Amino acid sequence: MLPPHKVRLNKKSTTLRLTMIFKQPLNIRDMVTPDQLKEVQRRTESLSHYLDIESKKIEVEEEELRTHVADFWDDRTKAEAQMRKIKELHFWIDSYTALEKQVEELELAFDFVKEGLVTEEEVDAQYASLIQSVEKLELRNMLRREEDKLGVVLKINSGAGGTESQDWAQMLMRLYLRWAEGHGYKTSIAQLLEGDDAGIKSVTVNVEGDYAYGYLKSENGVHRLVRVSPYNAQGKRMTSFASVFVTPLVDDTIEIHVDPAAVSWDTFRSGGAGGQNVNKVESGVRLRYQFKDPYTGEEEEILIENTETRDQPKNKENAMRQLKSILYDKELQHRMAEQAKVEAGKKKIEWGSQIRSYVFDDRRVKDHRTNYQTSDVGGVMDGDIDEFIKAYLMEFAGTSE
Repeated sequence: MLPPHKVRLNKKSTTLRLTMIFKQPLNIRDMVTPDQLKEVQRRTESLSHYLDIESKKIEVEEEELRTHVADFWDDRTKAEAQMRKIKELHFWIDSYTALEKQVEELELAFDFVKEGLVTEEEVDAQYASLIQSVEKLELRNMLRREEDKLGVVLKINSGAGGTESQDWAQMLMRLYLRWAEGHGYKTSIAQLLEGDDAGIKSVTVNVEGDYAYGYLKSENGVHRLVRVSPYNAQGKRMTSFASVFVTPLVDDTIEIHVDPAAVSWDTFRSGGAGGQNVNKVESGVRLRYQFKDPYTGEEEEILIENTETRDQPKNKENAMRQLKSILYDKELQHRMAEQAKVEAGKKKIEWGSQIRSYVFDDRRVKDHRTNYQTSDVGGVMDGDIDEFIKAYLMEFAGTSE
C-alpha cells in the first residue's frame, strides 16, 4: 500500500475503479479474509485523499470564524447559505471520521476472533456494515454538480391507455413517496389531477432535502408496466406507460431571472371532497409564463398550477418557485447539450426515453440504461430503488461532470 502522501487519484480512474467494486457481488458466507480487510482499509484511505478531508477540516474552521462577526445575521439569506456550507463540510468530516472508527473496530474484531472473544458471525456483520458505509460515502461523492445538492420536483404523467395508465401513474407516485419517506425527505404534493375512474392523470411532488435531485435524477424518463390487468375482464396482459420528469427544486442560493412582464396569473377554487371541505375561496393559482429561449429564440408558454395550501399568497410563492426550478432546469439542459457535443465519445443519457420496465407476472424490474435488474418487484414498488440509483450513478456520473 502506498503511503498517504503518495496516493494518486483522478476522477476518471476512481469512477472506473468504483464501478468495478460496486458491480462485484459481496460474498461473506465465509469469514472475512485478511485480503478483504486490507482492501477495505485501502478504499477508506483512498476516500480520505479523494475527499481531501484534512483540507476540509481547515476550511470548516475558517468558515465558522466568519459566523462570529457581529452583523452576521443582518443578511439572513447570506447567513443561511453560509450555515449550509458549514453543515456540508461537517457532513464529510463526520462521515469519514465514523468510517475510520468502523475500520478500527473491524481490525480489533479481526484480532479478537482468534482469541475467541468475538464470533466469526460478528466479524462478518461488522464487515458488511463497513462495506455499506464505504459504498454510501463513495456514492455520495459522485454527486458533485452544483444542482445535485438541491431538492427535486417530480412530475408524473400517465400515458395513453386510460384507467390502466392512470393507475400506473399513481403506483409510481406511491413508489417515490415511500422512497422519500425512507430517506428522511420532506414531501408535498403541489398539484394532483385525479383519474377518471381510478389512479391519477398527473401529479407534481416536491421532495425537499439535501441531494434529493442528485439521487432522483436517475428516474427521469418513461416507465413501462407489463401486468395482467385488474381492469380487464378477460384478464389480458396489458402494457402501460407513465413519464417522470425530474427538475431541481431551486432554493434561495440559486439566482434565477424571471421577467415580470412575461408572468400572468389566474385563480380558481381548489377541488375538495364536498360538504365542509369545499374550498369557497379561489386559493388555487395558475401561473402562465411566456418563455423565450435565449439560445434559440423559440417561444413557449409554461403553465403551472398550485393548490398545495388554502392560502393563495402561499400557493403563488410555491408556483413561482416551481417556475424558477423549470427555468433552472432549462439552463442545465442547455449546458448538458453543449457538453455532449464536446464529449461526443461519451455515452449519452437520453432524457425522456424509456428507461425501465416493470414486468409483474415475470417478477422482473429491469433498467434499460444500466441493465441492472431485480426480481424483488414488491420491494421496488415499496420504494426500494437504491440499487437502481446506484447503478445509474456508476454508469453516468462521469458523463455529466
